This record gives sequence, C-alpha cells and structure tokens, in this order.
Amino acid sequence: MSSALSGVKIAVLGGDDRELILISELVTLGATVTVVGFPREKIKHGAFISKSVEDGLFEAEVAILPMVGTDIRGYIRAVYTEEKLQLTEKALQGMAIPSMLIIGTARPFLKQWTAKLGITLMEIGEMDDVAILNSIPTAEGAIQIAMQEMKTTIHGSRAMVLGFGRVGMTLGRTLKALGATVLVVSQHDGELARAYEMGCQRIHLFDLADSLNRVDVVFNTIPAPVLTGEVLRRMSPDTLIIDLAAAPGGTEFAAANEYGIKALLAPGLPGKVAPVTAGRVLAEVVPRLIEKTMIKAYDQLHLA
Repeated sequence: MSSALSGVKIAVLGGDDRELILISELVTLGATVTVVGFPREKIKHGAFISKSVEDGLFEAEVAILPMVGTDIRGYIRAVYTEEKLQLTEKALQGMAIPSMLIIGTARPFLKQWTAKLGITLMEIGEMDDVAILNSIPTAEGAIQIAMQEMKTTIHGSRAMVLGFGRVGMTLGRTLKALGATVLVVSQHDGELARAYEMGCQRIHLFDLADSLNRVDVVFNTIPAPVLTGEVLRRMSPDTLIIDLAAAPGGTEFAAANEYGIKALLAPGLPGKVAPVTAGRVLAEVVPRLIEKTMIKAYDQLHLA
C-alpha cells in the first residue's frame, strides 16, 4: 500500500485527535500530506502545514474532512485552532484532476459541488467497516454515560435498545454481557429475529409505547422521531434516555423535560470517549479506500 500512496497529495482539513492518528499513518505510507487547522507541535514530521483551506486544497488529489462533516455554511470542525475553516466551491476548484473527497457525511451543497466539479465523493460514515468498528467505542461510551447517570447497576437492569443496526447490535450484545435484560425495539423482522437469536427480548416499534413503563434506561439509535411526546407520556420519570442518533436525535427533548424524564443527546461518541481507537479505525480504512478509488479514477482517465 505504501507504494500506491507514495507521492499522493492529500489535504487533511480540520478535525481532532482522530485525524492526528490518520495523518501520521498517511505520512508513514509515503503520501504528501498538507494539513489545515493543526499546530506544528501536533503534526508528525513530514506533513506540511497550510494556513487556509484554499491553499491546502490546491492541486490536492485527496481531501479529507472530519467525520462530523461541515455545518450548513461549510465551516469545518477543527478543535486545535480558533480560526474559522470554511470549505467553498472555489477552494474545491483548485484540486487536481482526478480527485476525491472523503467525509463522514456530506451536506447537499457539498454533493452538488463535487458532482459539478467531477470530484469523487466518499461518505464513509455509513460504510460497514467504519460503522461497525466505530460501534465499539459508541457502545462503550453510551454505557459509560448510563453508569454515571443511573442510580443502579447495568447488571440486573432492564435496558431498551431502539434500532438494531450496527450500533444497536453491538450495544445490545455489550449490555447483555454486563448482565442487563435487553429489550430490542425495531420495525424490521430481520433485526428482531437477530435480537431473539442473541437472547434479547423483542418488541415491534408499533408496540413501543406499551413497553416503556418497565425499563430503566433507553438507548436510541434511530435517526427519526420515535420518542415523541405521546410516547414519553407513558414512560416512568425514573427512566434515563440516551439518544445516540445524529442531531437532533429521535427524542422530543422538550416533552421529556416536561414529564421530568432525563434525556441526553450523545452523538459522535467515538471521537469523544476513544479518539485514539477511532483514529486507528480511520487509519485502517482511509488509506485502503484512497488506493482503491484513485487507481480506478486514473484508469478511467487514461481510457477517456
């Protein structure tokens, strides 16, 4: 892989400790790495520092943005600088041909820009290898929050998991290993069948409201309004809600507050509770993705 990345011009724009791990790996693999939004003392020897997004992207073959993406105005999260880093269409125009942009989740304007400019856009937040590996620190972080907030142990508690995808499955398995009775809520028969196979209790999403009065903690992974005011009205005020879905989550927080229910929104846990582990995930996946995508892009360019 090092020979494939040798000399590839990569711009890493903003981020946190996860990106520091990734930058180090890219430099080790021989890439020409330019970073924006990091101080010199944090950067592995061999990477270059640029003071602006536009300069950092100039002639770059690969742009890497944080997993959290950008806000609606294109501003990039960068924890190590107070300067505002804004991604613009003009900055992207300076990239090489062909080129690719890697990001956790892209907003509509970024999808439009990359399509217009012929830049290959890779949203890695929902890729199986990234999502499954990140589900481990997500589950551990969610349980850590529960242990801090609950007055009882996880062992012996009744824990409900809403949604049984990649995060939900890891969370359910971990809770069960800690001795909790796990209730899995889903509208998908396949997910409910898997929950049964794992020894969890199954509840269809349609029956959610009738099941909330007998749980100690609810972990939501569904990025849709599932814990509505009407549903929360039937929940015990002693129940804790930890919402792991992307903002704004799946909980009607105003209603939860009205009913005296403690509800916490906790998205993006990998970078908060285990940034080194989450960085290693990126360092494992991103170089392989760059190699595969860029080889394909250059092959297509030569055939054109």
